[in-house]
Amino acid sequence: MDGLHRIGKFTMHDNEIADLVKAWLAISLAFAIVLGGFSFSFAFLLRLLAAGFTVGTGFLLHELGHKVVAQRYGLKAEFRAFDFMLLLAIAMSFFGFVFAAPGAVMILSRVRRDQYGKIAVTGPIINLVLALFFLAVMLLEPPKIIQAVSFYGFFINSWLAVFNMIPLWQLDGKKVFAWNKAVYFTVLAIAIAFMVAQQFIRTSGLNV
Repeated sequence: MDGLHRIGKFTMHDNEIADLVKAWLAISLAFAIVLGGFSFSFAFLLRLLAAGFTVGTGFLLHELGHKVVAQRYGLKAEFRAFDFMLLLAIAMSFFGFVFAAPGAVMILSRVRRDQYGKIAVTGPIINLVLALFFLAVMLLEPPKIIQAVSFYGFFINSWLAVFNMIPLWQLDGKKVFAWNKAVYFTVLAIAIAFMVAQQFIRTSGLNV
């Protein structure tokens, strides 16, 4: 089938790849603005590259996690970017907030509630694992540029986990809450703890 890429049972269409790249670039820009404001400067370019790398791991693996689990259940699942939400994310970033709903993996098959919940929780769990990894790198006191990138990774992945666990609209939290409330509150509590930790790190000046 033209435009279809296959790795084992995992498949992805060209239009999905285009949507993922578009969403990745927009969210990277939004986080770069939130983390230090917008300017036509070398410092902003470095911040954008750091945000792009950390969003690249956080956002892309989050969405691909949904898709992989859905396809393991034998379901048809495709990522779709929400163009309005991408513009909203960039606009809101100038006010210090990232509305991180750039798109979603749409399940195009009939799915049970437990499957939907497990597919949904995969994304935030991936973000928490990545946040923990970036935190561990930061605590090793690497060179300052790596420490700064690690902080961005910790912050961005913690925020993606918290935001996606909001139990509203098409966000993951709504599906996880409907499936298993114990899992929901456990993941949410860890995500909030990580956000509190990043705020402490930011105010303490540990992220240079």
